[in-house]
Amino acid sequence: MTKTSVSTFSAPKGTYDLIPPDSADFLAVREAISAPLRRAGYGYVETPGFEQVELFARGVGASTDIVTKEMYTLTTKGGDELALRPEGTASVLRAALQANLHRGALPVKLWYSGSYYRYERPQAGRYRHFSQVGAEALGAEDPALDAELIILAVDAYRSLGLSDFRLLLNSLGDAECRPRYRAALQDFLRALDLDEATRERIEINPLRVLDDKREAVQRQLAGAPLMRDHLCEGCKSYHEQVRELLTAAGVAFEDDPKLVRGLDYYTRTTFEFVHDGLGAQSAIGGGGRYDGLSEMIGGPALPSVGWALGVDRTVLALRAEGVALETRSSTDVYAVPVGEEARRVLFGVLTELRRCGIAADFAYGGKGLKNAMKSAGRSGARYALVLGERDLAESVVQVKDLDSGEQSPVPLSSVVEVVRAKLS
Repeated sequence: MTKTSVSTFSAPKGTYDLIPPDSADFLAVREAISAPLRRAGYGYVETPGFEQVELFARGVGASTDIVTKEMYTLTTKGGDELALRPEGTASVLRAALQANLHRGALPVKLWYSGSYYRYERPQAGRYRHFSQVGAEALGAEDPALDAELIILAVDAYRSLGLSDFRLLLNSLGDAECRPRYRAALQDFLRALDLDEATRERIEINPLRVLDDKREAVQRQLAGAPLMRDHLCEGCKSYHEQVRELLTAAGVAFEDDPKLVRGLDYYTRTTFEFVHDGLGAQSAIGGGGRYDGLSEMIGGPALPSVGWALGVDRTVLALRAEGVALETRSSTDVYAVPVGEEARRVLFGVLTELRRCGIAADFAYGGKGLKNAMKSAGRSGARYALVLGERDLAESVVQVKDLDSGEQSPVPLSSVVEVVRAKLS
């Protein structure tokens, strides 16, 4: 039988609601990704859900699909052109510059978590509203910083039990060697049989053509010049140091000379994490160095590196591998009163337990003992506290182990201490 909605409204196409029990997996993934960052000195930053359109046009790149096709834009009553944020880096860098964080000790190390929005064709693993955890290290040009961020991402994935992911690595050069490569690539691409829109892209950002997923285009790209063959000595040395640091840390990677990713601001180190169990939407995270982005949005020179890992995609990857996350029960103790006086007294005990840091719930709604105990069992609690009229008369509470079924009376005056001891 098909269930009919009791509401007139539903979530917009391409979006989702996170509700228990699935939401527990998303929280666990966010926690696992952010934990290594916090240990490495990254501080939390949160930015608005919308920014000026121009921030993304300059930062992400005017020729990208994100800016030309996928941004949600709006005009305020005051005439401001705003966009829901399609990615996190430009916003975080804008916030750091606005707060003058770059005038203090460098690098500025920040992490963030939130929802992002792109008008894409919805499919499994690709949504119009999606969740990411990201990290940015601003103000230092150091191969160790690039390696640090990649290692922290790998450690986060491993801590979740994820194993079937691959790290793709490339260098996109810098302001010295990129122009020469760009010219060589343009000469090659102009000779191909490409549609008008792609030909326009050749003139704006030819590297983006390498990222074209259409098979007819990829076949023609077989002999395309590669950035690795045009790197200057500085970029070669930098990239080799990143590779050596990753290898020393036990991080396996695959060199992918065609990896460019979907944003225009990357320089030098570029990387992507992919999971082959996800089909077409195989990327679960990625990032790279963006040494010129600060100047693009009106700031000073501020060489930086960062990444964003998809929470949605990571959850899907875990499920593809059959990894069940250990999510702690949200309830340790379930209180079951029988009668109004018992209800008042036991609610006071419940409040005291919570103030002591114990997760506790209550049989609300005046449930009978049988139904209340069923609710206690479903709650995942380890113990039930049962209080009836006879117990009140004797000033005791029945403490029941919901796994073994054993039950014993405990004085009301010491029940909080006894429960704390049992749970420690």
